[in-house]
Amino acid sequence: CEKSGDNQNLWVNLSDGFIGGGRKNWDGSGGSNGALDHFIETGEKYPLVVKLGTITEDISTADCYSYAKDEDGPVKIPNLKELLEKRGIMVAGMQKTVKSTAELEVELNATYAFDAITEKGANLIPVAGPGLQGLQNLGNSCYMNSVAQMLFSGTIAELSCRYGASDGVTSNSLLEVSPTNASNDLLCQATKLSSALTSGLFCGPVPDSAEVSDSSSSDPKHRVAPRMFKHVIGHDHVDFKTGQQQDAAQYFQYLLEKLDRAELGAGERLKSKDGSDSVLTTSHLFSYKTESRLVCETDQLIKYKESPAETMLSLRIPMSKATTPDVEMPDLKKQKSEESGEEDKEKKVVPTVTFEACLDEWSASTTIDDLRWPHLQNSVSSATTRSRFVNFPRYLLVHMQRYEIGDDWQPRKIEVNIDVPEEISLQELKGTGPQEGEKLVPEETEGSGEAPSAPAAPIIDEGALGQLMDMGFSMNGCKRALTAVGGSNVEAAMNWVFEHSTDPDFNDPLPEGGAGAQESASSDTGVDEGVVMSLVENLGCFTVDQVRAAVKHCAGAADRAADWLFSHMDDLDGAIAALESSATASASSEPKSKTPLEDGEGKYSLVGLVSHIGKNTGSGHYVAHLKKDGKWVIFNDEKVALSKDPPVQHAYMYLFQRNDTAGSPHPAY
Repeated sequence: CEKSGDNQNLWVNLSDGFIGGGRKNWDGSGGSNGALDHFIETGEKYPLVVKLGTITEDISTADCYSYAKDEDGPVKIPNLKELLEKRGIMVAGMQKTVKSTAELEVELNATYAFDAITEKGANLIPVAGPGLQGLQNLGNSCYMNSVAQMLFSGTIAELSCRYGASDGVTSNSLLEVSPTNASNDLLCQATKLSSALTSGLFCGPVPDSAEVSDSSSSDPKHRVAPRMFKHVIGHDHVDFKTGQQQDAAQYFQYLLEKLDRAELGAGERLKSKDGSDSVLTTSHLFSYKTESRLVCETDQLIKYKESPAETMLSLRIPMSKATTPDVEMPDLKKQKSEESGEEDKEKKVVPTVTFEACLDEWSASTTIDDLRWPHLQNSVSSATTRSRFVNFPRYLLVHMQRYEIGDDWQPRKIEVNIDVPEEISLQELKGTGPQEGEKLVPEETEGSGEAPSAPAAPIIDEGALGQLMDMGFSMNGCKRALTAVGGSNVEAAMNWVFEHSTDPDFNDPLPEGGAGAQESASSDTGVDEGVVMSLVENLGCFTVDQVRAAVKHCAGAADRAADWLFSHMDDLDGAIAALESSATASASSEPKSKTPLEDGEGKYSLVGLVSHIGKNTGSGHYVAHLKKDGKWVIFNDEKVALSKDPPVQHAYMYLFQRNDTAGSPHPAY
């Protein structure tokens, strides 16, 4: 720099050849500000600069910037080569030696919160023993390792009692299975894994001190590689049988489903330890129901609706309620300016949203348009709805929706910190059911008696029917389409026709009463058709059936469904067929336990975290932090150490335990 003498982060003015340092940031970091000061001192006549070290034979890759007030940002300069040659800079043979602004920004986004999550650079104290055993990464299996540590390493006492080692690593009766069946026996493999984690028999010697990033011992006797567990869980799943990175939240739910089926079909191998006849499944520990209170806008009548049991509370992050740290210097945006040096990477301001704001967003009243009400002769009316908990489970797993679909329809991470307290109370979100004085929707209109009749078919608009028939479709096909979309929406009916025109019964007459159409219109898929149609319209390259299968597979999360669709485009039909096959097998398995869900006071303590590093859930790395005997421990695959600063603000999944269950494991497990 001609002003300060700095030799880093230098920019040359293309008009007069002045070499100055990059812009100084609000906190004093960055460059010497020489290039910007020169621009101002010369009357703001010469705004164009280029960063030295980014100039190569491919002149388009050079980092150029304009200080002009109407631009003040990166620019492309068509005659850059000629301007540089006038300054004696010959681009032939030049090589790049520093990172461009765009590369620094990409690197910052790619490694966002990496150091915080992995506690990189901290001189952490390694630990080993029962419940402190690392797991070998089998190749993109950190998602499985993190979930397995959370479930089977002792944090959830009930699962340690059922699957762990009590009187020795081989003492559990679930291991008593023939060698030929052991590899495909989920209960056996879960017991092997949990026994290895809780016994501590495979832990190696602990060094006096080591950073969490130190390499682990390669001695096979001290390594636990959960290959058979991975196989028995994922061998029949289109994603989890691969060696690719997967979504830990999706894996958690799938694992619970597999465990439930295995536990319910275990027979005499798995008996309730409290003497009861029924066996409590693993999902029972996490299961809760929600109560929806719907108010009809037409007559203000109220309807209460109870949801099926869920095992994970998925919360949207309301960025409208985000706050940022107060910074007195007005030029904060220059943190990301064109001249920011590498040392400035960690200066990025990240907004914060409170956990309470996320809960408020989930429990707030929302409006549902065009809801069909049976007590209004199946006519359409808007409604307001709100959700509350029916019961508070023993363990509450909270999933933060940190990923969204960007403007380019690619999944991207929401850069935000979540302010999560270690103690929370959900008591105010407990459902109360119908209250005295409330006018409820008449029960008889919703179908009473022993054999409820099918809902009435919507009235078909004759004008809409005529418009569709004018397009060349048969009357029966047009009637089916209009019946499927509510009776009058021509555009929606056209979309339905394009999707179903090849159906074998498309031109057949509707069954009496429209029952067949009703099946087509509202098959019992358990997905929000509004989400399905929105994705079909916005993505533009998938059919309704394909999107519906993806949304159902991803538990209704639109962003994850879109990510799943794009990641399986090579063989989308095959992937969907595999999902349907898995769903059929699940439906044909034994019914779920009818044991009432557990309930208690809605006060919880944070006992576990699963954090994700990367731009989307299908890439990057997962790390678990679990509370052991009051201290936080980091589980980074095989690396286990006491945590100095658990990344509570950055976590993807939070595990809470109900306070009234602490120290009192459920006796049935």
